[in-house]
Amino acid sequence: MNRFLGNIEARVDAKGRVFIPAPFRKKFVPVPAEAGGEREETCTVVLRKDIYQPCIVLYPEEVWSAEMDRLSSRLNPYNAAHRMILRQFVAEAEQATLDPSGRILISRRMLQSAGLGEKVRFIGMGETIEVWDAESTATPFLSPGEMTEKMNEILGGGPQ
Repeated sequence: MNRFLGNIEARVDAKGRVFIPAPFRKKFVPVPAEAGGEREETCTVVLRKDIYQPCIVLYPEEVWSAEMDRLSSRLNPYNAAHRMILRQFVAEAEQATLDPSGRILISRRMLQSAGLGEKVRFIGMGETIEVWDAESTATPFLSPGEMTEKMNEILGGGPQ
């Protein structure tokens, strides 16, 4: 499995298109062209507003499929609340296809729901990529001191 790493800024054009940064784009597995067709290979991704933060999560198709399998396996299809959760989770997602230049189109609705402006920041999160507003006051990072403290709490076994 390819892992997405890094923190790269990009610009969203007036139509809502943005180039996927090359280090990330190289990790997508293209879907082969249709047999006998003249279409080039394409990559489809799934975009969804994060449920916790003001950003968009970009899922490679195979990661989205695994996420749906994981969520579906934990929800009871005969429980009304579970059905609503699944419905909302899926309804708020959108598919996007990388064009030959390596751009995706992000809908106005998606841009607005995540509060994204013209400058965005792609942050590799392992299997997914987060897209944040580059000029927002909401920060996706802890301060160095907070990072040290949290890592110590989680992995270090307590105060030293």
